[in-house]
Amino acid sequence: MRSRSSTLRGLRGRVAALSALAMGAALAVAVPAPASAAATARVDNPYVGSTAYVNPDWSAKAAAEPGGSAIADEPSFVWMDRIAAIEGSATAMSLREHLDTALDQGANLFQVVIYDLPGRDCAALASNGELGPTEIDRYKNEYIDPIADILADPAYASLRIVTIIEPDSLPNLVTNAGGTAGSTPECAVMKANGNYEKGVGYALHTLGAIPNVYNYIDAAHHGWLGWDSNFTPAAQMFKKAATSEGATVNDVAGFIVNTANYSALKEPNFKVTDSVNGTTVRQSKWVDWNYYVDELTFAQGLRTELVSQGFNSNIGMLIDTARNGWGGDDRPAGPGPTTSVDAYVNGGRVDRRIHAGNWCNQSGAGIGERPTTAPETGIDAYVWAKPPGESDGSSQAIDNDEGKGFDRMCDPTYTGNGRNGNSMSGALPNSPVAGHWFSAQFRELLANAYPPIDGSGGGDPGGDDDTTAPSVPAGLKVTAKSSSSVSLSWTASTDDTAVTGYDVYRGSTKVGSTTATTYTDSGLSASTAYSYTVRAKDAAGNVSAASAAVSATTEAGGGTGTGSLKVQYKTTDTSLTDNSIRMSLQLVNTGSSAVNLSNVKLRYWFTPDSAASSFGTFCDWAMVGCGTVTQSVKSGGSAAGASHYLEVGFSSGSLAAGAATGDIQLRLHKGDWSNFSEADDYSRSTGTSFTDAPKIGVYQAGTLSWGTAP
Repeated sequence: MRSRSSTLRGLRGRVAALSALAMGAALAVAVPAPASAAATARVDNPYVGSTAYVNPDWSAKAAAEPGGSAIADEPSFVWMDRIAAIEGSATAMSLREHLDTALDQGANLFQVVIYDLPGRDCAALASNGELGPTEIDRYKNEYIDPIADILADPAYASLRIVTIIEPDSLPNLVTNAGGTAGSTPECAVMKANGNYEKGVGYALHTLGAIPNVYNYIDAAHHGWLGWDSNFTPAAQMFKKAATSEGATVNDVAGFIVNTANYSALKEPNFKVTDSVNGTTVRQSKWVDWNYYVDELTFAQGLRTELVSQGFNSNIGMLIDTARNGWGGDDRPAGPGPTTSVDAYVNGGRVDRRIHAGNWCNQSGAGIGERPTTAPETGIDAYVWAKPPGESDGSSQAIDNDEGKGFDRMCDPTYTGNGRNGNSMSGALPNSPVAGHWFSAQFRELLANAYPPIDGSGGGDPGGDDDTTAPSVPAGLKVTAKSSSSVSLSWTASTDDTAVTGYDVYRGSTKVGSTTATTYTDSGLSASTAYSYTVRAKDAAGNVSAASAAVSATTEAGGGTGTGSLKVQYKTTDTSLTDNSIRMSLQLVNTGSSAVNLSNVKLRYWFTPDSAASSFGTFCDWAMVGCGTVTQSVKSGGSAAGASHYLEVGFSSGSLAAGAATGDIQLRLHKGDWSNFSEADDYSRSTGTSFTDAPKIGVYQAGTLSWGTAP
C-alpha cells in the first residue's frame, strides 16, 4: 500500500545536455506562446498550453542508457526531499538553478515535489526523512519558508509552478495509525501530534499565496485508499489538513494519485462490476473487496468525493504514469479464464505485481503513458512524478547521509507483512538508496513500457530510428451532439511501430487526447458551430498531419432560465459504487401563474456502466404524495455519462406561482442489482442541500424549458 520518494541528483556538467534540450518538452504536444518576464494569468488547468521543464540531470542519465534517448526529453518533477536540496551541492542542482534552467529552456511550467515533513513516511524506512516527529518549526522556518521565498521571486513569475504536497503523509494517518494490520507506532505518534496536518496546511497556505503556484495534495492510490473504510475518511483527512494553519480549499488546485507507485492506469480486461459464475470480482484475492481496480477510475471517483467534502468543484487530478505501464511479453491480451473469479482476474490483470501493496522497485514494471494534458474527464494531466530510473530504496542496508533507512519491502527475499498480505516483496535485487540511479530498473522499465517505446527491447539501442509519422486519421465524423457536447469517431491510424494515441483539436486548440478512436468534447455552448480535426501520434513522438475537418453545431439548450420552472437537486447517497442511484428533487415555479404538472417531465441523465435490460424505480417519499409521481428509465443517447435517463412525471396536480413541490425522494436500480459507477453520470451532483440543477432537464409539453440536455 505504499508509494515512494526520490532524490534528484545530477552533475553540474550539464551544459551540453542543456543545449540539446533548449526547446524543453511540449507536454501533450501543446504549442504555447513563449515565456516572458510578465506574470502569467492564473488558469484552471496549468497543463493546458504548457511547455514543461525537462530536468537535464535526469535527462543525461536516461540518455546514457541503451534506448533511453527515446524518453530523455520527457518532463518530470524535481524533488526537494531535504533542506540541503534547496541550496544544492556539488552533485545536485539547487532549486534556483532548476528554475533558471527552466527559463533558459523556454518552459512555462515547472514541477516540484515538497517532501520533508517531520517524522516523514512513518510506515516505511526507505524514505524516512531528516526531521524528527516534533520538528514542525524547523519544517516551517528552514524548509517551506525558503522554498516559498524562491518561488515568489518575480524572476519566475512567467512559470506556472506545480507542487506535489507531501507524498504518503496524510494517507498514512488513515491506514497505518489505528491498530490495523501493518500499523506502526511511528504513524500513531504522527496522528497524535498532528504535525502531518499542520505541515501540509502550512505548506498549502504559504505556497498557495504565490499567484503562479498550483498545489496538488498527494492522495496515495487505489490499492491503498480504494476500500470504503479508507475512501471517505481519507477525503475528510485531506479537508482537515487543507483547512489547517491558515490554509483554505482555495489553496488546493487538485490532487495526485499513484505518486511513485505502480498501480495500473487502466485495467482493460475486467471491471469492478464484473462477475464470474455469480461471484463478483471484488471477492477475488487480488481486488480483495476494493471498489476500484485501476487509477483512472479511482482518481475520478475520489475527485467526486473530495468535491462533496467541500473542495472546489473545479479541482483537477494528476496521475503519475511514470512506472505503471506493465507492457512486455507478460501483458495479457484479454480476460482470464472464467473457471473461477481468481483465474479471471489474475489471467487478465495488466498489473503483474504479486500484491497491490508492493511498492519497492517492482519486478516486471514498465514505463506508462507519456506526460499528457487533460486526457480524461476530471484529469488535469498524466505526469511523471517519479523520474524513471530512480530507486525506491536499497535492497540491503547502505550507510548514507540522507536519513534513509533499509526497508525489508525492498529486499527481494522478504516474505512480507500485514500491509501486503504477507506476500513476497516482488522487489528487484541490488538496488541503491532511494532516489539514486538504478540502471537495471531503468532498462527493465524501458523494455516493458506500455505504450511501447520505439527502440526498447531490441533494435537500435539509441531508439532514434523511428522518424515515420502515423497515417492520417480517416473518416472523422460526428456521432452525436447535444446542447453542450459533440461526440466524434474516426478510423484507426497505422504506424510502422505502434500508434499510441490521438490528439483532438477544436479549431486550432487541442482539447484532449485519447487512446481510443472516439472522443466527446463537452462543456460547449448551445447553438454554436465548432470545427474538429484529429492527429495520430506514436511512442517516438512522431505526429501525423491533421485529419480532414468536420463541423458540428450544438443543439439549442434550455439553459437555466428560459421557462417558468426550475429543478433543484440534492444527493441522498454519497456512495458512487453501490447498486442504487438515490436523489431528492424539487420543482420550483418561478413564474407568475400556476403550472399544470401533468404536462411536466423531469429527466435525470446517467449511465448504467454495463448492459442492463431492465430497471426498477421507486418514489420513497414525496411532499406531493408518491401516488402522483411517475417514474421510468429510458434510453437517452450516446453522450458521456448520459446513455439513459430517469424520467419523472406527475399524474395530476398544479404548482402555484412561486411555489415548490417540496422534497421528492427517488431511487432506481438495475434489474440484476449490479453496482453503478456514478462518478461520470451527467446529472449527478454532490450537494447535500437543494441547489439549482442545470444538468437535469425540465420539459413542458415535450419542450425543454430548463437545464441543458447532454
